[in-house]
Amino acid sequence: MASEKLTVRSLNRALLARQLLLAREQRSALETVRFLAGMQSQVPGAPYVGLWTRLLGFDPEEVSALMTERALVRVSAMRGTVHLLDADDALSWRPLCQVVNDRGPYGKNIYRKALSGIDPARLKGTAAELLAEQPMTNAALGAALAEAFPGHDPGTLAWAIRDGLALVQVPPRGLWGKSGQTTSTTLEHWLGRPLDPDPSPDAMVLRYLAAFGPAGVLDAQAWSGLTRLVEVFERLRPQLRTFQDAATGRELFDLPDAPRPDPDTPAPTRFLPEYDNVVLGLADRTRIAAKEAELGLRTGNGFRAAFLVDGTVRGHWSLSFTKQGPELTVSAFTKLTEVEMEAVQEEAEKLMRFHRPAMTESMTRFPDPG
Repeated sequence: MASEKLTVRSLNRALLARQLLLAREQRSALETVRFLAGMQSQVPGAPYVGLWTRLLGFDPEEVSALMTERALVRVSAMRGTVHLLDADDALSWRPLCQVVNDRGPYGKNIYRKALSGIDPARLKGTAAELLAEQPMTNAALGAALAEAFPGHDPGTLAWAIRDGLALVQVPPRGLWGKSGQTTSTTLEHWLGRPLDPDPSPDAMVLRYLAAFGPAGVLDAQAWSGLTRLVEVFERLRPQLRTFQDAATGRELFDLPDAPRPDPDTPAPTRFLPEYDNVVLGLADRTRIAAKEAELGLRTGNGFRAAFLVDGTVRGHWSLSFTKQGPELTVSAFTKLTEVEMEAVQEEAEKLMRFHRPAMTESMTRFPDPG
């Protein structure tokens, strides 16, 4: 039987449904982070905006409490980037993503040369002992390791451990309304449990499809940073439903009973934080961002905070705070209609009030896209 063809708009609405972007829902923060298969967190405040835009009555202090209680952790995982994960996922997924993190210092000639002569196992063991005594900044860890491995650059030693071990960035880093240096300890020490000795890539792919499907092998690889997932999808094929991307002919996989809304389902205006996985979690991002829009979000190695109109990226935004109150700048890639601008303005006001509940004045700026 020929696979059903899915249009770009059908794929868009399916993605929005999985990512809780068709309507704000009443869910706990912990449930949501797990449901979304983790949230990007290079920018510590990003998950707070990401949860606010998806949940009804979201209280950012709920996330802060979960991090303090060690139910949520900020750890390098998928794509070798910092994610907010629930504790169980962190223990299972970080071992799977270790090969991604290993592409860091030991995968680059400049670092391999700087680390030559050092037994990686001894380096990791020494670092783990130091970090079990107390969480440390990269600078402090590098200095301590340089004493144990004289003649080697402290910064390079710390960099190797940042990727070589599963490190948690401990609070107050990442707490709502607070800041602090990046201070880390090992995930095992922080949670008091070992990493999963036999993690399942099959289970990880099923979670990915629940949050991002229908999707292809290359999409899952782009989200995770892992390679050779074809064999995983083939093992899972009997329990999955397959589709065809009408635009590209690609084979797509999905959970049989996952939501795939009518493509005419209305999609509200939404603000996304920097690096949101709804954009980064796919190899083919055209269902959420046209090529020109994706390019407009890029800043070197980074991704600007985006806003969605009718379910697709239409520009980026930034928020600053003045003596008069918050100021949100909306930079559209193409001219917004009057109705679209009103919807963006309304959502911008909500976002500013989320950051400053007691605000009396605010401003939304719309520079001319030209």
